[in-house]
Amino acid sequence: METLQTQPTSDLSAVTDFYIESVEQSDRAIQMRWSDGIDTTYHSIWLRDNCPSAFHPQTGERCFDLLSVSQNIHPLSISLDNGTLIIEWSEQGHVSCFKQSWLREFCYSGELGKDHSSSYQSWGSEFINQIPEQSQQEIMTSDRALYEWMSALNTNGIAIINGMPDDSEAVVHTAKRIDYLRQTNFGMTFDVISEKDPINMAYTSLSLPLHTDLPNQEVPPGYQFLHFLSNESVGGESTFVDALKVLEELREDQPEYFRLLSEYAIPFRYHDQDHDIREHHRVINLNNFGNIVEIKYNAHIADIFDLPGEVMYDYYIAYRQLMGRLKDARYKIELKLAAGEMVVFDNRRVLHGRNAFDENVGKRHLRGCYVDRSEFKSRLRILGKQLAQKNDPGI
Repeated sequence: METLQTQPTSDLSAVTDFYIESVEQSDRAIQMRWSDGIDTTYHSIWLRDNCPSAFHPQTGERCFDLLSVSQNIHPLSISLDNGTLIIEWSEQGHVSCFKQSWLREFCYSGELGKDHSSSYQSWGSEFINQIPEQSQQEIMTSDRALYEWMSALNTNGIAIINGMPDDSEAVVHTAKRIDYLRQTNFGMTFDVISEKDPINMAYTSLSLPLHTDLPNQEVPPGYQFLHFLSNESVGGESTFVDALKVLEELREDQPEYFRLLSEYAIPFRYHDQDHDIREHHRVINLNNFGNIVEIKYNAHIADIFDLPGEVMYDYYIAYRQLMGRLKDARYKIELKLAAGEMVVFDNRRVLHGRNAFDENVGKRHLRGCYVDRSEFKSRLRILGKQLAQKNDPGI
């Protein structure tokens, strides 16, 4: 079939380091050769579905009905004009115009196909001296500082804010720099103090085993904020483990245990006088590309296992193996955070706990809240775009 050849225009070559060198049409797709030697393929039905006119000009939502064209739609003609690919379609008399920068950005084939590998960086106990830290004043007043701190938190799963005001609402004001808060059965915010009649182990002075919060929820909370208003007690050190590191090594060393924990769901339950919240979850959760994206682990609110009989024993062995690894000192960080410090961590990645403390010596008072992952990642993307538009050299 005839190949359409092109050359860079003066304005195009000034903006990009590449251009469409040739275009060739096949039965169901268009093949392109780029000036840097990369070959890409775009299916005709995909191109028609993603014509710029298919999206509402204000909302950006797709308004094109894919069923309004046949599955065999194809180009009648293809041309290139100053870096724009122009396609006249076989149906509806429609013409689509695609900028080559858009075609490059959204290519799904060949060397330019999307990289869906995880951007997370796992860590062990050595990370105690590398935990990202930023002042609350900088985060509250500088979008760049907020973006850099959030980027580090997204990558590592944990970060610290220092210089927090001695104000019980400071955690709310700071978290809302990201987005709105997640409400749970414990409220929009919660106070972690030792109580006479506790409804949760966190509200005691006992040792709190490593866990993720609220796996009994359909969607457990994302990022947890814990502001230390006071911490003069004897003991009470905070403990953290990056489950990503533990699970990466479990996957490598004992793939069958990893498979069981990632394929079978177990029940979790929280109940008191006002609530009975239950949900089944897999302990290890992978995304559609096989990346480890979260752990749901809380041994003290795990309910009675109801797995199939043929896997129950093997699952228990895998579960015990994970529990043992989570207690390995090679993974654990222990911090004695002071008043005015706030630790923020990904609740569905980094397990947290604390050592026991003497409630009769000194005061220990934490105030916390949650911001969900979707809102966190949305804010991170928007900040990145805004700072890039300002030509910030740090982005």
